[in-house]
Amino acid sequence: MSEPLTTPGEGFHPHLHDAAGQSAAPLRTRLHHVRAGALDGDTAQSGGMRRFAAVSGKTVGSEKLWMGQTHVAPSTSSSDHHHGESETAIYVVSGHPEFVFLDDTGVQPEEIRLRTSPGDYIFVPPFVPHREENPDPAEEAVVVIARSTQEAIVVNLPGLYVLGAGDA
Repeated sequence: MSEPLTTPGEGFHPHLHDAAGQSAAPLRTRLHHVRAGALDGDTAQSGGMRRFAAVSGKTVGSEKLWMGQTHVAPSTSSSDHHHGESETAIYVVSGHPEFVFLDDTGVQPEEIRLRTSPGDYIFVPPFVPHREENPDPAEEAVVVIARSTQEAIVVNLPGLYVLGAGDA
């Protein structure tokens, strides 16, 4: 049994149409299909990166979740930043992006560089300053991001610093 593909903006039941004189179903009563080509670039940005929302309050009416893609150009790094109160999960789709933060578990704060490959995941706790880098001179890095807040929070910073226990 093969169902036809949904068209952009249609919900779970593309074969059901709204009856004349009735309003369309509310955003929160149906599934939403967001096609790859319909991602929204009107979102918070950091230097060196392009973020595209797929699931957000604006695109589908979500209240507690933001999900989208981030593209990091070859030989580029983002600005140092954090994502406020959001927990952030990152899935590496392509390329070998590196995620950089400061760790203070030793005598002196140390810059830690997490080198990733496609299929890897990264978790970024709330308020932790970090940056993404793509050291590859030829290949763009693409990651999928999910956040625990319904919109992309990006707080650009002048530099990395260690997040103290009382800072969060």
